[in-house]
Amino acid sequence: MLHELRTYTLTPGGTREYLRIYNEMGREVQTRLLGNLVTLLTPESGDLNQLVFLWAFENYEERVRRRAQLMTDPVFMEFRKAVRPLMVQQESRLFNPA
Repeated sequence: MLHELRTYTLTPGGTREYLRIYNEMGREVQTRLLGNLVTLLTPESGDLNQLVFLWAFENYEERVRRRAQLMTDPVFMEFRKAVRPLMVQQESRLFNPA
């Protein structure tokens, strides 16, 4: 099992707008193509204006294959264009079970 923790830092106040667009345009295609969204979180302390996605994959190869499919999907590409002005930074970390 491989977990990916993706943290998106957004413009101040951008979290609500990102989630609105995500729920309208991105969530269905992303969960269909990537698979197991374990959780989607917003921090209450520390760095704010962030969304934290935790994804689970069987292995690294599955992640690579699924992300490649996602990056060629026209609906997801439109979603990315819509949220790009809200994005400040993206971080991706991969974790193996200990």
